[in-house]
Amino acid sequence: MLNHYEAAFILTPVLSEPQMKEAVDKFENLLKENGATILNREEWGLKKLAYPIQGKTTGFYALLQFDVEPAVIATLETAFRRDEKVLRFLSFRLDKYAFEYAEKRRNVNLKKQEEA
Repeated sequence: MLNHYEAAFILTPVLSEPQMKEAVDKFENLLKENGATILNREEWGLKKLAYPIQGKTTGFYALLQFDVEPAVIATLETAFRRDEKVLRFLSFRLDKYAFEYAEKRRNVNLKKQEEA
């Protein structure tokens, strides 16, 4: 049974834009290799952190929405822990209300991109 998940993570600010995209691609490919269906990918860019993490005050924020078997989450979180570029991460299962909200947000973002 596939569940809906989101994984939000913060990458170190010393990366260049291509390196940041490469890191997000790495986690996306890891999910795809384990049978996940990627629903949405958002790169929020460089943001100020609420508090310093490892002496850094900014970080690249990214979000992945996907459907996958629950056992794959442990593999993803292990990859987050092993990667030195990742400052913090959070992965969680979406209930039906959170999934509906995420769909609405995704549709609004698509409309904004089409208008631009």
